[in-house]
Amino acid sequence: MTADAGGAVEIRRALVRLRRTTGLPVAFGGLVESGRPQIRISELSGTDTRALLALAVTSGNGLGGRTVALARPCAVADYSVSRQISHEYDAAVAAEGLRAVLAVPVVVRRRVRGVLYGALRDARPLGDRTLTAAVDAARDVEQALVVGDEARDVLAAARAEPDPGDVSAWEQVREAHSALRALASRIGDPGLRAELLDACALLTPAPVAVKRGADHAPNTLAPRELDVLACVAAGATNAVAARRLGVSAETVKAYLRSAMRKLGAGTRGEAVVAARRAGLLP
Repeated sequence: MTADAGGAVEIRRALVRLRRTTGLPVAFGGLVESGRPQIRISELSGTDTRALLALAVTSGNGLGGRTVALARPCAVADYSVSRQISHEYDAAVAAEGLRAVLAVPVVVRRRVRGVLYGALRDARPLGDRTLTAAVDAARDVEQALVVGDEARDVLAAARAEPDPGDVSAWEQVREAHSALRALASRIGDPGLRAELLDACALLTPAPVAVKRGADHAPNTLAPRELDVLACVAAGATNAVAARRLGVSAETVKAYLRSAMRKLGAGTRGEAVVAARRAGLLP
């Protein structure tokens, strides 16, 4: 799953939310193309035609290009006659029958990464509530892109094979494993989430043989129990684990108690050792 593909998924979801929260009949959007000062419209919601699909909007041109250039929301009450924008894309906009249009940038680390549009098929000003909802939808995309960027950075680091005798390298692997599991729980894109969890599996060694007749079945740990243990194994306190996983400290304690019970462990450290012996943690 590429970064662009993951971003497109988030754009698509944001457009659905935008239409639901504002009642706008049409929404569309896309990402800034890598190495080019333009966005490519890739996602449509509520459109009657495909006139806007794959349209390349250059920075500074039209409403979306103005939004990219200024890195701030822009809106027009009647697209075809507005004097605030240039009119390179009038044919595509007219083919879809759009009049009032707003455009909101998706900005990550001070760089415009995409644009969300919302539109009406009649000419009238778009109110502050509509604009606020569009900005909120863009913020959701921004947060998802930040998490995705972090996940890919950690994933790249995790794929570097450590020297089996290098203690510090294994500590880095354990940190990467913990970070990957924490990030996976916050990823909306199912493809990227699956890729992160697959990478976690690659970081864990083969299990040490468990004695015949053992009372405990550590492979039955729930995903959240394993998330908590991964944080603990990387040295996180309950408070830090809670912050990484987006849950309360009490919830972390509950998951940890459950994991310890399943592993037959009396302490946090014993639980981590048992999980490592079972091949559940690096």
